[in-house]
Amino acid sequence: MPDASSEIAHPNLSRDIALLTDTVREAGALGLSMFRTELRNWTKGASSPVSEADIAVNDLIRARLQAATPDYGWLSEESADDSSRLGKDLLWIIDPIDGTRGYLAGREDWCVSAALVAGDAPLLAAVFAPSTDEFFFAARGQGATLNGATLTASAGTALDFSKIAGPKPLAERLGLADSSVALYPRIGSLALRLCRVADRRLDVAFAGGQSRDWDLAAADLIVHEANGRLTTLAGDAIVYNRPEVTHGVLVAAGRDRHAHIVERFRNKSLV
Repeated sequence: MPDASSEIAHPNLSRDIALLTDTVREAGALGLSMFRTELRNWTKGASSPVSEADIAVNDLIRARLQAATPDYGWLSEESADDSSRLGKDLLWIIDPIDGTRGYLAGREDWCVSAALVAGDAPLLAAVFAPSTDEFFFAARGQGATLNGATLTASAGTALDFSKIAGPKPLAERLGLADSSVALYPRIGSLALRLCRVADRRLDVAFAGGQSRDWDLAAADLIVHEANGRLTTLAGDAIVYNRPEVTHGVLVAAGRDRHAHIVERFRNKSLV
């Protein structure tokens, strides 16, 4: 991802900020209106749940964004992939309901996640958890906010944190035996799990393999703009809008802590 200080060269920035904000809020309201109701749901692929709420929210977002920005590309978990996106300078990346399994179970750990990507890195990001009324927003070089309040990830090194989330085997691979390090209860939405690093409820968050662009793009920018980092265990930045949208194991933390974690994995030959 470009450095946080880099400016956004985008002539329609104000329009797209308003468009993204209004659309994600409207989509969240729709998802909330269908939450804890009787919904048709089914399984796609091997085990991924999807419901009529996912489709309805996806359709709303697509109608709003594509009507206003017909020249932008589109990539969504609930839309057939169109390879024409690869030739677009600007691309919407959407997860209409991130955390569908929790959504269907009546839990509150789900969100609407949307990002505008330029080339291979996000420019704008919104993650909205309607059940808890949490609206995360970021624009490259302009910081990240939660309900309008500025976010800054927790500072420190890899050896002084206490709150970690993600698959337990990944946490164990850090080799920390300190009992003060607590594995946070599972957060069904990966986007929300990562945003919890930005709002300091987590010090470190891992993502297991098989996350996709739509799980990551918005939260990536929010973490980055909160003075954090989200990368591979080797410290490599995530590249978006490629033919293959699946990613391997990732780690998010405040900038200094993240650097120590990456170095620790490198030294232990765990990457």
